[in-house]
Amino acid sequence: MTTPTKPMNPAVELGSDTAALFGRHLRHLIRMPEKLLGATLMPVAYVVLFGVLFGSAMRAPGGNYQEYLMAGILAQTMLTNVSSTALGIASDLNNGLVDRFRSLPMTNLSVPLARTCSNMVIALLSIVVMSAVGYIIGWRLDNGIGAALAGYGLLLLLGFAMSWFGALIGLVLRDVEAINSVTILIVLPVTFLSNAFIPLGGLPDWLRAICEWNPLSAVVTACRELFGNPTGELGDSVLVEHAAPMSLLLTGLMLLVFIPLAVRAYRRAVTR
Repeated sequence: MTTPTKPMNPAVELGSDTAALFGRHLRHLIRMPEKLLGATLMPVAYVVLFGVLFGSAMRAPGGNYQEYLMAGILAQTMLTNVSSTALGIASDLNNGLVDRFRSLPMTNLSVPLARTCSNMVIALLSIVVMSAVGYIIGWRLDNGIGAALAGYGLLLLLGFAMSWFGALIGLVLRDVEAINSVTILIVLPVTFLSNAFIPLGGLPDWLRAICEWNPLSAVVTACRELFGNPTGELGDSVLVEHAAPMSLLLTGLMLLVFIPLAVRAYRRAVTR
């Protein structure tokens, strides 16, 4: 007589499934290093382009433009996790990988969770490379190592939230061209209608108000404060006046919204 197997704890099962898929994604990155090059060279190009070329002509209140710029470019890079995660999820759906997962006793959360976590490894690498290049062109962390690590942690939290947003988009749209179009329409306006690249003091009042109430402006301002970099004129928006707590609140709310929606979309995708 066979002894019935004891059901695995759901948390242990989730961790085991996620770890296995996470390892698969990392091995895939090692076999295709061009993906890592794409994730690091483009952000570095932004640092050099804006920091060196534009930095010679632009001024930031309270410091040099390179120090004002870096938090904005780092935050923009975290926004692009929307596109990379959406394309990765769509690729898994379209190449039959998810169909193979369907036949296995896997938790629904593990597949998008492994994808988002693996993309955070790439995001962390991008941050390290960009910070090194920023240091070369004159950027400095002037508020101590503890505050700097808190700023990097806030950036990674934003990137993680954007990865789950990307997972939701990829599961809903599936088509590569549609994903590229939608993510560009998200990333570009959110980035440039914020204080990521330019001080807001010289903008018209109506446009300045839009930029101040952009959630990205809160994250960028919080990172500048934590890095000890110039923040420019903050304005009257509660998002930038209380940038650090508002950034944590907003990114936390995004995770609370996007994770359940992405898991539900994945469940629908595998039952079609």
